[in-house]
Amino acid sequence: MLKNKKLNYMDVPFKPSRMPFFYGWIILILGIIGVTMSIPGQTMGVSVFTDDLINVLRISRVQLSLAYLVGTIASALILTPAGKLLDKAGSRNMGSIVTFLLGMQLILMSNLEEVLNFLNGGSGAGQFIISFSVIAVSFFLIRFLGQGMLTLISRNMVMMWFDKYRGLANAILGIFTSFIFSLAPRILNGMIEDVEWDGTWFRLGIIIMTAGAALYWLLSRNNPSKCGMEPDGNLHLAERKVRPAGHPRKDFTLEQARKTLPFWAFGLTLCLSSLFVTAFTFHVVSIFETAGMTRTQAVDMFLPASFIAVIINFSVSMISDYIKLRYILIAQASGLLITMFSVTRLAPGPSLVLFIVGYGVITGLFNISTTVVWPRYYGTEHLGAITGMIMGLIVTGSAIGPYLFSIVFRTTGSYSAAAFICFAIMAVLFVLAFFVRRPVHPDFKAD
Repeated sequence: MLKNKKLNYMDVPFKPSRMPFFYGWIILILGIIGVTMSIPGQTMGVSVFTDDLINVLRISRVQLSLAYLVGTIASALILTPAGKLLDKAGSRNMGSIVTFLLGMQLILMSNLEEVLNFLNGGSGAGQFIISFSVIAVSFFLIRFLGQGMLTLISRNMVMMWFDKYRGLANAILGIFTSFIFSLAPRILNGMIEDVEWDGTWFRLGIIIMTAGAALYWLLSRNNPSKCGMEPDGNLHLAERKVRPAGHPRKDFTLEQARKTLPFWAFGLTLCLSSLFVTAFTFHVVSIFETAGMTRTQAVDMFLPASFIAVIINFSVSMISDYIKLRYILIAQASGLLITMFSVTRLAPGPSLVLFIVGYGVITGLFNISTTVVWPRYYGTEHLGAITGMIMGLIVTGSAIGPYLFSIVFRTTGSYSAAAFICFAIMAVLFVLAFFVRRPVHPDFKAD
């Protein structure tokens, strides 16, 4: 009798290799859906609930911001070990678990009033401590599960399935996610007007917990080699004679990657970009008002900036397979310097136009630096651990930014000093960008 071959978990409930097309396209679609489901844990997904949370929790805006800071930094601290776990467990298992837990947490947050009523046995300081603790823990969970892990899983999964055409895949991913993210605040606000803040979180929780977890288990596959396939499949797009290698000669561990200049040059630039962009978005109305402009002008600037961001993201992603990555870093650093300087001189006219252009450039390049760089420089074997630490830096920046800007504004009555501090740090990173080269694995240093 013939012995049955051991069933491959990646072939259940169907074999990706038997698809009449490259399965990486399914992974790309799932990646777009996954990043979309992370919106409740993103700053723009939380900001529309701010006023309702202040009323329910009976705390001030500054206290809510501090809880957001505490929860976000706490989530950043465990992203590196969580990334290592992703390398071992794979995107299929981790994606299913994380979406289920994120959905459950949103359902729990939809019952925030009931939880507080159950826990609050007193008033005054005791009531504040309970409210602050509950929302800080809640922020920690949705930031870790949403902005942190689900984004990490979704992007890494796509990068695993593409090698020479990561730029193409990232361009498609960037186009759709940029469009969806730009619409998210308006859609969420409409849901809140329709079913209130708690009903919105409940609906989102049910969808993510059920449909999200099911989609990840059904469609996600850890990488093509586990399915008996190769990255890129049989894609045959126009080749150029000279193009940078899409993969290092040997994969780096996190410890090895941390000893290289590109890791910190890109990582710290992403951290500072996250800090600045999140702080600006959080305080955009106040920043424009101090510059003598209106709330309408503040909100309207995002539309032209988003068009620039989409164009930059798509065009640079498409050519990223053919250029040295330090050029992207130099462009991102230049955009940040322009944008930060513009805030110190913000006013209607040329400085506002310069700011919008710079803002569009840095938001357009941000997605590229968080995805394409790491598998190309350091490989895919330890991609979760490496990008987990990078995501930790990004999340830490997003936590510090709004609080830093609010403290500086309260002290000086202006946001210019905060922008100048960012500008000075960015100037150092800008110079550093010119020295970035493809890292050489320690095993090949002798060559």
